Amino acid sequence: MKFVSIVGARPQFIKSVVLSEQIRRDHEEVLVHTGQHFDDNMSSIFFEELGIPKPEVYLGVSGGSHGEQTGRMLVEIEKVLMREKPDWCVVYGDTNSTLAGALAAAKLQVRIAHVEAGLRSFNRGMPEEINRVASDHMSELLFCPTVHAADLLRREGITNGVHVVGDIMADVLFRFLPRAKAQSRILEHLGLSPREYALVTLHRPYNTDAPEKLAALFHTIAQIGGRAVFPMHPRTQGIVRTYQIPLPANMVVIDPLGYLDILQLQSNADVILTDSGGMQKEAYWQGVRCVTLRSETEWVETVEMGWNRVVGTDSALILEAVRHWRPSGPRPEIYGDGHAAAKIFETMRTHA
Repeated sequence: MKFVSIVGARPQFIKSVVLSEQIRRDHEEVLVHTGQHFDDNMSSIFFEELGIPKPEVYLGVSGGSHGEQTGRMLVEIEKVLMREKPDWCVVYGDTNSTLAGALAAAKLQVRIAHVEAGLRSFNRGMPEEINRVASDHMSELLFCPTVHAADLLRREGITNGVHVVGDIMADVLFRFLPRAKAQSRILEHLGLSPREYALVTLHRPYNTDAPEKLAALFHTIAQIGGRAVFPMHPRTQGIVRTYQIPLPANMVVIDPLGYLDILQLQSNADVILTDSGGMQKEAYWQGVRCVTLRSETEWVETVEMGWNRVVGTDSALILEAVRHWRPSGPRPEIYGDGHAAAKIFETMRTHA
């Protein structure tokens, strides 16, 4: 069988490593990198340290509005699919690359497998929500990380081809966390001690593209006590420079990191403050409390288990969570057993 897999953003690079490994044992995969994340710290470092196969196709599509970027990707992915004639087009998550891949495949009647299907924030103001909903409704196989995700699909009338396989990010974390602990020297490099710093990640446009909101978040972070390590996206760095937003004295701003270093920072943090979906789960798996700087989350299980607080950008709620909230409950295996990739591949193989 032949597979065309579409990736373009750092979470997709991470998710693809274990599934590509399964596919390439006995079948052909054409890995297409759209170029959505192109900076070395956002792209090539993941391929190098995780051993992801070098993409067979690099499209170089980055920048522009959501519509422009998605449209350019659609044109180029269609060319790849027409040339390769795959049995499956595999898309991951909820980015513009996901939507473009699904649209191109649907128009050509190439079967689509959507990894991480069924997630919903119910916030249509997020581009990711539009991408994931549309991709789900075009897919033939929908691989859900949780029973809750499958239930949400059923409410939308999607029942055929739905499989609860667990979270593929768990496969990757369980494999690479021991290597991160053994090899990463990021704590020494930054002069950090375990449990004496907060890890901050912000990348959602509604948090980073509004200068007044970003400045208010920085003002709150200045009050949390202790150092706050912030691997800052290049786009956010540009906004900080353009609008001359002052950085808190306790904030350690660094460039985006590779996967091993970010795992090491996560596992040793006292608290994680983030608007990232993936980091909410990674915090849960590593037993680190997470304060989510959004008004909603797709990963409701982390909240239900008591390890995640969704606080939006309210300064009082953020500070209360950081200063006074200490989860201590169990962390049951709610996202599968770390073998999602094998289940996904076997399902695609048997549906050939």
